[in-house]
Amino acid sequence: ELDARRAEVLGHAARTIQRQIRTYIARKEFIALRKAAIMLQSHWRGISACKLYEQLRREAAALKIQKNFRRHTARESYLTVRSSTITLQTGLRAMAARNEFRFRKQTKAAIIIQATLRCHAAYSYYKSLQKAAITTQCGWRRRVARRELRKLKMAARETGALKEAKDKLEKRVEELTWRLQLEKRLRTDLEEEKAQEIAKLQESLQAMQLQVEEANARVKKEQEAARKAIEEAPPIIKETPVIVQDTEKVYSLTAEVESLKASLQSERKATEEACNACTDAEARNAELVKKLEDSERRVDQLQESVQRLEEKLSNSQSEIQVLRQQSLAISPTGKSLTTRQRTMIVPRTPENGNVTNGETKVLSDMTLAISNVREPESEEKPQKCLNEKQQENQDILIKCISQNLGFSGCKPIAACVIYKCLLHWRSFEVERTTVFDRIIQTIASSIEDNNDVLAYWLSNSSTLLMLLQRTLKASGAASWTPQRRRASSASLFGRMSQGLRSSPQSAGLSFLNGRGLSRLDDLRQVEAKYPALLFKQQLTAFLEKIYGMIRDNLKKEISPLIGLCIQAPRTSRASMVKGRSHANAVVQKALIAHWQSIVKSLNRYLNIMKANHV
Repeated sequence: ELDARRAEVLGHAARTIQRQIRTYIARKEFIALRKAAIMLQSHWRGISACKLYEQLRREAAALKIQKNFRRHTARESYLTVRSSTITLQTGLRAMAARNEFRFRKQTKAAIIIQATLRCHAAYSYYKSLQKAAITTQCGWRRRVARRELRKLKMAARETGALKEAKDKLEKRVEELTWRLQLEKRLRTDLEEEKAQEIAKLQESLQAMQLQVEEANARVKKEQEAARKAIEEAPPIIKETPVIVQDTEKVYSLTAEVESLKASLQSERKATEEACNACTDAEARNAELVKKLEDSERRVDQLQESVQRLEEKLSNSQSEIQVLRQQSLAISPTGKSLTTRQRTMIVPRTPENGNVTNGETKVLSDMTLAISNVREPESEEKPQKCLNEKQQENQDILIKCISQNLGFSGCKPIAACVIYKCLLHWRSFEVERTTVFDRIIQTIASSIEDNNDVLAYWLSNSSTLLMLLQRTLKASGAASWTPQRRRASSASLFGRMSQGLRSSPQSAGLSFLNGRGLSRLDDLRQVEAKYPALLFKQQLTAFLEKIYGMIRDNLKKEISPLIGLCIQAPRTSRASMVKGRSHANAVVQKALIAHWQSIVKSLNRYLNIMKANHV
């Protein structure tokens, strides 16, 4: 309004100045015309009335003087009136402007005072509402945090119990392995002693048989010599000392034969006892073998239970870490002031632990206006288009990795493509996403009981898991990383990660001929959320599952051959004792054939692994 008034005053002044200038210009022109007319009249009068000039000269001069004097006096009076009028108008206008300014100033001061008072009242009311809301939220968060703390304590107790059970099982496994080794040593010593005793008994039996045969041969020779002597002797029988000597020899030989028969019987009894002892030893050996197999089975079961406990321990540790992150996210200290200012008091429902009946329905107009603001449809449409595009990209990725993409530069293409897509989409930093579940389902559906397929996915999963190991970084990882490393060191991926840390060449791995990823050291660390950590655990489980399937297939193929190789030396040792060289050669050929088939199987598996760059 002041500017409008100022413009009006300036416009009026400009119009007055223009009017005066136009008056001055018109008067100037009029004076010029009048002077010209007077000159013409004077010349005309001079020409027409030269004679009257002298007479009228004085009259004309008097008239001219009067005219000029009157004009001067009129102009002076006009200028005096004009200046006084302008001064009076200026004073009146200044007084009116000062009154208007004073009124507006008072009005503005009153408006400011009213606005300040209303602002103070609204702010105090808002502060009271905010304080009540924060108090309610803190109480609820304290309740939720206590519940989560109770769960964490329960989980910590369970992990402590699992650790104690694991330690007990490890001690029991060590004790059983020690017993197994002791039983193996006792078994080998017993077999060696039994073989030595059997060899000694067989040697003594052969020696006794040779002695018995020599004694029988000497008895037969002496009997034949006695017969010949009796036939050659004369019919008169005389007692001669030779005959007495012969009978004494016969008696001595018969006594020796009897003693040899007695010793033979004693040796036979000894051999029978040795055979009985051998059968008893074989029975005990069979029992020991059964016990050994049972102990090996128990050791395998204990190892599997230890692995399961380690997996449970690692899963519980990861769940505890996730619960800690959630509790930190839920805690009131993690919220900023802006989020607190935007907090709206919601009606209490049984789902969030509050009470219904609308206890907090009173809200100021300001908070209601802020809370009722919705995003326009123009902002929802780009988000919807972005989600559809992301879904299409995920479908393309799943369709791509479901095929056998092969290798490039001795590196699996599928693992590198999955890693680059997830890194480009920032899927590791998202709280909720379905791409990880779809990738796991695709890998699970692609796994078959075929060594080539298993080796292909073993290479891809190990490469992807190593990239995740070097890229993902969980918040607060310093508190649980040592335990995780200790728990996972016994698994396959733990050994792989330890080998990667220990080998200096592993830091220079390049993918896709250096076009995709240059070096593992250049990978940036990413704050991993719960879906990324869960995907890493599932991928670890799939890696160990695939490795276990390949190992089981190899065991099924080699176990019978190893059993034949273990049983072959027994038959060869028995055949060597009995002197059967032909059977020994056959057994040796069979043993060599078994070992060659084992080597062929291992070479085939090694070629499969090399072909898939495991």
